[in-house]
Amino acid sequence: MTIQPDYHSHEEFRNRSQKLQEIEALGINPYPPKFTPESESAELLKQYEGKELGHSEEAAEGKTPSTTVAGRLVLFRAMGKNAFGHIQDESGRLQIMFNRDITKVDGLPEGELTHIKFIEKKIDLGDIIGIEGNLFYTQKGELTLFAKKVTLLCKTLLPLPDKHSGLTDKGVRYRKRWLDLISNQDVMGLFQKRSSIYRMIRQYFEKVGFMEVETPVLQNVYGGAQARPFTTHLNSLEQDMFLRISLELPLKKLIVGGFNKVYEMGKVFRNEGIDKTHNPEFTMLEAYAAYWDYNDMMVFTENLFEQIAMKLYGTTLLTYKKEDTLEEVVVDVKAPWKRLSMKDSIKQYANIDVNLLSNGEMHTILKKQGVEDKKLKDTPRGILISLLFEEFVEQHLIQPHHIIDHPIETTPLCKLHRDPTLRQENFVERFETFILGTEFCNSYTELNDPVLQRTLLEDQAKKKEAGDDEANPLDEEFLEAICQGMPPTGGLGIGLDRLVMLFTSAHSIRDVLFFPIMKPEEN
Repeated sequence: MTIQPDYHSHEEFRNRSQKLQEIEALGINPYPPKFTPESESAELLKQYEGKELGHSEEAAEGKTPSTTVAGRLVLFRAMGKNAFGHIQDESGRLQIMFNRDITKVDGLPEGELTHIKFIEKKIDLGDIIGIEGNLFYTQKGELTLFAKKVTLLCKTLLPLPDKHSGLTDKGVRYRKRWLDLISNQDVMGLFQKRSSIYRMIRQYFEKVGFMEVETPVLQNVYGGAQARPFTTHLNSLEQDMFLRISLELPLKKLIVGGFNKVYEMGKVFRNEGIDKTHNPEFTMLEAYAAYWDYNDMMVFTENLFEQIAMKLYGTTLLTYKKEDTLEEVVVDVKAPWKRLSMKDSIKQYANIDVNLLSNGEMHTILKKQGVEDKKLKDTPRGILISLLFEEFVEQHLIQPHHIIDHPIETTPLCKLHRDPTLRQENFVERFETFILGTEFCNSYTELNDPVLQRTLLEDQAKKKEAGDDEANPLDEEFLEAICQGMPPTGGLGIGLDRLVMLFTSAHSIRDVLFFPIMKPEEN
C-alpha cells in the first residue's frame, strides 16, 4: 500500500495538478530540458542605471536593448491591456510587462486560449519562466522587461509561502531552507556572503604558501579534540569506524611527511549538544605550518580577520546587534589584538589570583558559582583554572582577545611553555581567540616530543577507560609518525560557521548553515 504525502490533499496541489494536465494537453512541455538566460536581474539593474532607454512603445518596436532572463514568478497583476509581474532569480528581482497583443507563449497552439489568458490562467506564482524581450523604464522610473516571448520552464505544484505573512517560523525556515531562500532575499545574500568569505580565506592561505588538502572523514581512531564521536560500521571490513571530530592528526602526519604548510576546510562531527553556537556537524578550518609557533599563528589569525572585514565592508569595525536587547555592539577586528594569559585574564576580570588559591579554594568558588560537584570531583588544578576562566571571564571578552598560556590539562597535543617558570607550572603554548564572548580560534605550538606525547595520550586513554566519553583513545599510528620526526610547528583551528556568524551578524549557527540538524517534523 502506497501512503500519499500530506500535501497531496492540499487544494492548491490539486488545482495546479489539473493545470499541469491541461498544459500538457496543449502540447506544451512544462519541464523543458534547457534554457539559456543572457542576463541576471542585478546585472541589468546595475548596467542600465541612469541610462536613457525609452518607454514601452520603443520596447514594443524592438528599439531598446534586448535580453533573455529566467526566474521564478513572484508577483503578477493584470492592468487592462498590460499585466505586470516580478521574476526573482539568484541575484534579485526584475519587473516584467506582459502585453495582450505582443507577448507570446512558446509552444502555445492557435486556438481559443489566447497567449495572455494562458499566462493569467495556467501560470501560477512560483512557476519558473524564461522571458525574451526589450528593456525600458516605466513612468515611475522602474527598469522593466517588455516580454515578447514567455517559456514555461517549470510548473510548480505547491504554492510559495503567503506573500504577506511570509516565512517567519524559524523551525520551518531551517527545515525547508529552499523556501527560506525564495522568501527572504537577505538569507540568499547571507549565504552568498558565506561563499565569498570562503573564497577570501582560500586566497589568503594560498598567498602565504599553504597547500589545501583533504583528509579522511571516516577514521579508525578519532582524536584531536575533547568530544564524543559518531560511530558507524564498515561492512566490507567488518569493523566500527568514527566520523572525525577534528582534522588535526592527519594534517600533522602530512607535516611529518615533509609538507611545510597545509590546511583543510572540512566538516567535522561531534555527538554533543545543540545551541546557538553548536551544531553536531560543522565546518572547521585547520592549518599547520612547519617552523612556526603560536605567536606566528596569532599574527596570522588577526590579519586574516582584518582582511576579510576590509574586503567585505571596507572597514574593520563590525556592528553586531544583541538578539535580546537589540543593543548595537561595535567590534574592531583591526590587528593587533589584545593578549592576556589565562591566569591574568581571571585576575583582571574576576579579581581572582589563582596563584594565591589552593585547589580546594578554587573548588569552593566554582561550587558557589553553580558548577556541579561531579564536574569538580578529583579535578586537577589546570582544569579548575580553566573552569574559573569559563565562569568568570569569557562573557567579558567582547573585543578580540587572544587568551594565551593554558594549563597542560586542557590539551594533550600542545608543547610545554618555553618560559621556565610557566613550564615548571605545566602551562603550554596555546591560545584561544574570543570575540563577543565566544571562542573563535584555537591554536598551539604543537607538541613534537614523542615521549611526552605518548604519556599525555596514554593519560587520555586511561580517562576514556574510566568512563570519560570525550577523552581520546590511544592512536599508535599517530605516535609512530611523531617518533619519525615532526619539525617545530604551529597549528590553528577556526570554526568557520562562527566566523561567518561574526561577519554576517547572525545570532545562531543555524542561520549560517544551509541545513542545520533538526528534530524530524511530525505530520
